[in-house]
Amino acid sequence: MKRPLQLALIVLVACVAATAGYLTNRAVAPGAAQAGVSPDAGATLLALALPDLAGTPQPFAQWQGKVLVVNFWATWCPPCRKEIPDFVAVSERMADQPVQFVGLSIDSADKVRAFQDQYNIPYPLLIGTPQTLQMAAEFGNTAQALPFTVIFGRDGRIAHIKLGTLKEDELEGKIRALLPRQQG
Repeated sequence: MKRPLQLALIVLVACVAATAGYLTNRAVAPGAAQAGVSPDAGATLLALALPDLAGTPQPFAQWQGKVLVVNFWATWCPPCRKEIPDFVAVSERMADQPVQFVGLSIDSADKVRAFQDQYNIPYPLLIGTPQTLQMAAEFGNTAQALPFTVIFGRDGRIAHIKLGTLKEDELEGKIRALLPRQQG
């Protein structure tokens, strides 16, 4: 292959990859139109009760009135493994705030339990099913890719949706924007 054609092909592949990365990692801003997201999608998730690592059903309704950070993930997902320490750090810093983190894993309880022990995850990890992952499509994640995070405001409405990893500062900023300003 001639050098100019080879360079053009490399540039084309790089542009396609950059565009795919951008589209995969875009977030929905609060109050923005969430194209393709059913207004009832949040209610569907909040009406669920999924088993924790001990097999006890945990209803999402128990966290009503808090900012709820629901992270769809799996132990076999490298980007998920990368973002979990950031979620742990933010959840620990915000432990005194009306914020609840919930990890919704698409994996076996034994694997999730070992992962929780390894990373000292302080928030509930619930076990989903492939059907639970299909629910992610209702939030606009039609590929059902992981990691995928939905942040609900204290009013139970979807405030942010993010396909792809959330870094510590971005995650904390999105949550703090949903909390009342502290006087001081």
